Amino acid sequence: MNDSPGWAVPGPSSSDGERPGAPDGRDGGEGSTQPSTGGQKWSAEQPPPGEWSSPGTPQAPPQRQPQPGAGWGSYGGSQGPQGAQSGQYGYPGGPGQWGKPPAAKPGVIPLRPLDLGEILDGAVATMRSHWRTVLPITLVVATVVQVISVLVQKYALSGLPVASDPKASLQDALDTLGGTMVVLLANGFVQLIGTIVAAAMLTMIFSRAVLGHGSTIGEAWREARPQLLRLLGLTLLLALGGVVILFALILPGIALSSIGLALLGGLAAIPLIVWLGIRFGLASPALMLEKSGVITSLRRSSRLVQGSWWRIFGITALTGLITAFVSAVIIWPLTAVGLAIGFSDGGVASLENGTATTGWAPLILSAIGAVIAQTITMPIQSGVTVLLYVDQRIRREALDLELARAAGLENYGPDATAPPTGG
Repeated sequence: MNDSPGWAVPGPSSSDGERPGAPDGRDGGEGSTQPSTGGQKWSAEQPPPGEWSSPGTPQAPPQRQPQPGAGWGSYGGSQGPQGAQSGQYGYPGGPGQWGKPPAAKPGVIPLRPLDLGEILDGAVATMRSHWRTVLPITLVVATVVQVISVLVQKYALSGLPVASDPKASLQDALDTLGGTMVVLLANGFVQLIGTIVAAAMLTMIFSRAVLGHGSTIGEAWREARPQLLRLLGLTLLLALGGVVILFALILPGIALSSIGLALLGGLAAIPLIVWLGIRFGLASPALMLEKSGVITSLRRSSRLVQGSWWRIFGITALTGLITAFVSAVIIWPLTAVGLAIGFSDGGVASLENGTATTGWAPLILSAIGAVIAQTITMPIQSGVTVLLYVDQRIRREALDLELARAAGLENYGPDATAPPTGG
């Protein structure tokens, strides 16, 4: 089954049909040696004419070869669409390498396989050059989420009975725990919806930034809206899968009333959940940009990540560390100031009864820090995910050729070395 459709660049819808000469999107995969000659059914949502040009006649271009003196290593691996070989691209510092060749750069990244620095730089460059679109989206979403969170903590959580009273009965403790869980789940669901909306719109903005095109907030919303329910379903499915794995591995310990066995099962679940999280980590941009379904996007992510798990894990983990550090630098000082204000108002008693953390001052200052942090880090995380997806498709499916045509670059292909353009 062919589950590798072409890159559906966001834009107004046009006819849904066979696109002459378009690559069939097959991964090339291990063992495949035949270039595509077309026949792929493209997404119904295509960009307007002139923004995504047709490859022309259904003819496979010649095999891409390293240019003399260009500095590219042997491609190796099997052929993907367009007749380009997938997998092994050269890199600076290898045997006989003289650095990277000139590459077309219509947008925020060069159209060739990317390294870590280029992926991070592309995410930051998009946020910097398209800040009028990116920052309002993340600022509004973060503000709405944090306002709801503050109200929940102030009026819901602080109103629950405190189970630390030594005279409290078991029923009181259970009521407190149940009420807390309900409130936290409701608050978490609101945050999930906000994060999904922001991530969907940012994905569309980054996809256009790769081609050097700008986006308005309205355009990003119109392009993302048809896929929002599917993205929600994908997110919930992945979360449910993690919960099922965790529960399945700790269940033997619970059944045998063995805390040690349950703890061991929980520890064993962590690497498995991380492995699956990375393997399906590119499902979100695949779902949004290829206009695919939930299951198809999961298969696409699995195929794109195959053979590159550790690389994607390293880039994802490093991005998480960077954004966590930035968030901590912003949030912790404001939180400390809020706690100091709460303590000064209530003294030691405020720490005992919890009012030092549920007063207006600590809640508002912590929320302000969270809004600032999320406004900055959310675009970086979304951008890295989208650019990892683009990078993997360039490596495996020669997507750079299709992106060059979509960006309107001429004389760009297997036998042409396009000079760097734009920034």
